Amino acid sequence: MSLSRREMMMQGAAVAALATGKPFSAFAETPAKTQEQRIKWQNWSGGQSCLPEARLAPATAAEVAEIIATSTKPIRPVGTGHSFTALVPTDGTIMSLDRLSGVLETNDETMEATVGAGSKLGDLGAPLEEKGQALINMPDINRQTLAGSISTSTHGTGENFGSLSSYVTGLELVSAAGETIWCDKDQQPDLFQAARVSLGSLGIITKIRLQNRTPHRINKRTWVVPFDEMMEQADTFAAENRNFEFYYIPFSSMCMGISHNETDEPLAPSSAEDDDGVMTLKALADYLGWAPSLREYFIRSALEDLPEETFVDTSWKVYPSDRNVRFNEMEYHLPRENALAALKEIRTLVEGENIDLFFPWEFRYVKSDDIWLSPFQGRESCSIAIHRYYEEDYKPLFSAVEPILQKHGGRPHWGKLHTLKAPDFATLYPNWNDFLTVRQAMDPDGVFLNDHLREVFGLA
Repeated sequence: MSLSRREMMMQGAAVAALATGKPFSAFAETPAKTQEQRIKWQNWSGGQSCLPEARLAPATAAEVAEIIATSTKPIRPVGTGHSFTALVPTDGTIMSLDRLSGVLETNDETMEATVGAGSKLGDLGAPLEEKGQALINMPDINRQTLAGSISTSTHGTGENFGSLSSYVTGLELVSAAGETIWCDKDQQPDLFQAARVSLGSLGIITKIRLQNRTPHRINKRTWVVPFDEMMEQADTFAAENRNFEFYYIPFSSMCMGISHNETDEPLAPSSAEDDDGVMTLKALADYLGWAPSLREYFIRSALEDLPEETFVDTSWKVYPSDRNVRFNEMEYHLPRENALAALKEIRTLVEGENIDLFFPWEFRYVKSDDIWLSPFQGRESCSIAIHRYYEEDYKPLFSAVEPILQKHGGRPHWGKLHTLKAPDFATLYPNWNDFLTVRQAMDPDGVFLNDHLREVFGLA
């Protein structure tokens, strides 16, 4: 059996692409009025869905305000549906941010750019480079929108780099009252603190100003090491590289490390490769799940023969990628000092009890910040992400793993599956009540609250 690195991991961790469902109506179209006329919305994995009264796509802040004033509530903004939690479903109105996109303004002196909130991360690289700018760091999925990413504190990896929200220097939103408001550290500072990670609960974000830097090239290296060796060296790898993360392939005893470092080397892009590595792991789980030792032998043998791989490209072509296998996901952000111990404990549980799964687990480093609802507030963190193939029931696996993540002080990713409630968040977030005060002032009638958010905020 011969498995390429790409097959086994790069594509392996995951997944996929475009949100499903039919296109949104243009703003001017009349929304459907009956159940039969309604258009189903569902997220990327298919795990969340609804039949909203209307699906609208405004192109300006004024159109956003008009929708807020006239459309059925609750109103929920949507990007590309990459959240696994029920942030979007509503019987009222779903508002797409697709037409609020693109680079709107740049400042060469401060290296800031203001972009439309609905811009997809993968679409920002080229226009920013034309303006002499680049994002400082990036998550690993290119189809997510900027508004959706900052609203859930979506992140990349690197011990010196925070989530995307930490690079926001100002933003514009339209409130429940239809008022267009700009906020930054000097103008409405409490609203700015709350809005940088707000789950879409304060208003509809229309513009976002980002702190950027100059364009740069990245050398990406991938290599395979045994699990025990990775546990010993992971923190060293994190300190020695600009960005570092690793995947653990369940039932293999092997990890794949990935590093990114700035370079002046000539471009040497990655060649296109097959993307069926995850499905190969699935086939091994299907055929050899009854024999964990034999399954480990096959996977480990394939991985041990993989050579180290390196390529060089512009940063925005290296960091994010398409995801071609759909899944559901749980991700918790843990105090850095607890994270490796938690991962070892999860491995002992899953492999000791032979819990059926094949998706690799992702381990990343994230710098602390001071944002009220950021899972990284006040502590250096590591993130552990557990995936489950979208056709499989994720609940047994996630129910088994989640207590370990919670025991080690984990805070869940706002867009990924978890079971925490308002009292839990009040304990985990020092500024929880500060956020609730701002939210109540911005949206006293709950225009932007669906059932999920009412439960999160303790209003159900």
